[in-house]
Amino acid sequence: MRSIGMDVHRSFAQVAVFDRGKVTAEFRMELDYDAVVAFGQKLRKDDEVILEATGNTSAIVRLLTPFVARVVIANPLQVKAIAHARVKTDKVDAKILAQLHAAGFLPEVWAADDDTLNLRRLVSERAALVRSVRRVKSRVQAVLHANLVPKYSGHLFGKGGRDWLSTAPLPKAERDLLARHLDELDWLNGKLEKLDSAMAQISLDDARTRKLMTIAGISSVVATAVIAAIGDISRFQTPDRLASYFGLTPRVRQSGDRGAIHGRISKQGNAVARTMLIEAAWSAASVPGPLRAFFLRIKDRKGLNVAAVATARKIANLIWQLLTKEAPYRWARPAFVAMKMRKLELRAGAARAHGPAGPGRDYWIKEIRHREMELVAQAEAAYAAMVATWRERPPKPQKG
Repeated sequence: MRSIGMDVHRSFAQVAVFDRGKVTAEFRMELDYDAVVAFGQKLRKDDEVILEATGNTSAIVRLLTPFVARVVIANPLQVKAIAHARVKTDKVDAKILAQLHAAGFLPEVWAADDDTLNLRRLVSERAALVRSVRRVKSRVQAVLHANLVPKYSGHLFGKGGRDWLSTAPLPKAERDLLARHLDELDWLNGKLEKLDSAMAQISLDDARTRKLMTIAGISSVVATAVIAAIGDISRFQTPDRLASYFGLTPRVRQSGDRGAIHGRISKQGNAVARTMLIEAAWSAASVPGPLRAFFLRIKDRKGLNVAAVATARKIANLIWQLLTKEAPYRWARPAFVAMKMRKLELRAGAARAHGPAGPGRDYWIKEIRHREMELVAQAEAAYAAMVATWRERPPKPQKG
């Protein structure tokens, strides 16, 4: 078996072939479709190709996989830590990848399947669209502020706000600029609506997404982003591994006889999913339930922001439990979940039904809605009572 290291760049890759303890070939190849396929056809069936995770890694993996035994994706951060060298060139990097793999020291990362990659692209595209919408809205606000237009009291970009914008006292040049911004906003919102419809259909077809939506604070958008980031839950052996993958665990520094020092969260991993989980934490903190009780306990000691991040980590742990076990979420509110599912169906393009009411109707019956909220409020009170009985541990004796 040969280990073939590839130091991948935007338009080319440096290749090193490691066979029987030595480098037998080194060359540079262009990174276009025909060149990669031609390179793969020259490889052996028992070869293993190694490359670092980067922007075009998935395309190279897809093209080379049919020709070799395995395509291995290396973690670039850990490779850098293991194989730091004074001399760093493309040839050295390709050679190090091949040698680390041959020696069994290569830190690998999971290669996502095609469905997961497609879902990740949709999530990334939606995040980019949301940022663009936010940017255009800020430009509209800047136009109003620059022309001393007073702040609108309602929703500026709703129907009433748009009518108010059409009568705002602006010079002609500024009004034309405002019109262009609003046209761009309408175009972006149209794209976002189509993308949300496609993602809603994917969410309906995925049992994992539907299961996560039973958790308070998790919408279909949050659930889809989390599922796209996770891929195969079996690659995380513990809940803490999943939280660490999202960058929600603190940095730790420890050496010698000194105790461990815990710092801020690492923020490594999928930034979109981490942001979604923190948004879900803020949402969960606004409704009764055990998650709000946890949020309030941390808030009293550490403040709002730390409480939100800690609750996001708690939600990540809960997600691991739900995806690895068959049991449903104990504190789900059936009528509320049915209402969320019905809204998801409508967003996916389902026809509005007329006639006998479906399960989503129960949420709009006040007695049922309040009964469900009382149940989760009891769980919140039980958690708070349990925490109140905890005693502070005595301080550890200092070593003399």
